[in-house]
Amino acid sequence: MKQMSRQMIFRYNTGHEFHPGKAIPRSMIDTLQPIDSQPLRSEEAKRVMELARTVLQIEADAVRMQAKWLNDTFIDALNLLLHTQGRVVVSGIGKSGHIARKIAATLASTGTPAFFMHPAEATHGDLGMMTRQDVMIAISHSGESHELLTIVPLLKRHGSPLITITGNPASTLAREATVHLHVRIEKEACPLGLAPTASTTATLALGDALALALLDLRGFNAEDFARTHPGGALGRRLLIRVSDIMRHGDALPHVQRTAPLREALLEMSRKGLGLTAITQPDGTLEGIYTDGDLRRTLDKEEDIRGVTIGEVMTPSPHTISSHELAATAVALMEEKRITALLVTDEQNRLLGALNMHDLMRAGVV
Repeated sequence: MKQMSRQMIFRYNTGHEFHPGKAIPRSMIDTLQPIDSQPLRSEEAKRVMELARTVLQIEADAVRMQAKWLNDTFIDALNLLLHTQGRVVVSGIGKSGHIARKIAATLASTGTPAFFMHPAEATHGDLGMMTRQDVMIAISHSGESHELLTIVPLLKRHGSPLITITGNPASTLAREATVHLHVRIEKEACPLGLAPTASTTATLALGDALALALLDLRGFNAEDFARTHPGGALGRRLLIRVSDIMRHGDALPHVQRTAPLREALLEMSRKGLGLTAITQPDGTLEGIYTDGDLRRTLDKEEDIRGVTIGEVMTPSPHTISSHELAATAVALMEEKRITALLVTDEQNRLLGALNMHDLMRAGVV
């Protein structure tokens, strides 16, 4: 049999061979294996590595081209999106649909209410989710996607503005748009010129540019971003406050300065925080005593039976407000090279305590 490339012939564990264009029995799909399972030969590896570099270069050039050709239509689109009283509905079919989903997600997470609508589902009732105040962004590289063209007359009748993103300014979608954004590319990165590659990358980058320009215009900040990402690490760092995780009440170790050292050690053992606060009768903080302080005390004192905690405590310890972000507590611990902090109010009264383990359990570290 004439030798063919590794991509052209596949063999199943039954021993049968199947070629492109020949139907493959469903029962055999799971057993598909390439004939040649050897690692790539050096010349093949060199060739595909060069192809990969070319793909990345073509797609990078496509993004740079969007920056070069950006014009006032981008501002027109921003004005529509910024001043809409409703939401942004992003739609597309095929690969453009995947890009549309990502753009909708980026808009929604950066302060612009948005969602994805499948154009086929739109014609079967989902268009009812749109209001007159909403703006639609329709994405199609050809500008002639039948599924999108079907809903354009309905949008016009509805009175909703339409922003289109296409690679053809003479296309039907471009002509029907309230604002048209042209994605210009020289060529696709696909060596066959078939798979959308450079065009989808450029479209995604243009969508990011819209979303982040809107973020800037709205004054959207890191704390706003955290509110839309409460389950992520950023959300935990920017939303969790010291008051949410500090030890307080019966879990808070504290004694007065006249207490014997033995009593302070028992308090430390009971509460398991590796420290105890020392307070005045009215709750005002005077000092702290830690496991490290105990080691230093044992080095200095031959007999600790008559020692009071006030004699060996560390006065004026580092403290933090309960209103501060937990991330601020982490930064302070790292700066001061300590593993625990006492929490006080404006009058320096003791409210709580926390250590690095508490911060780790909360997912802040």
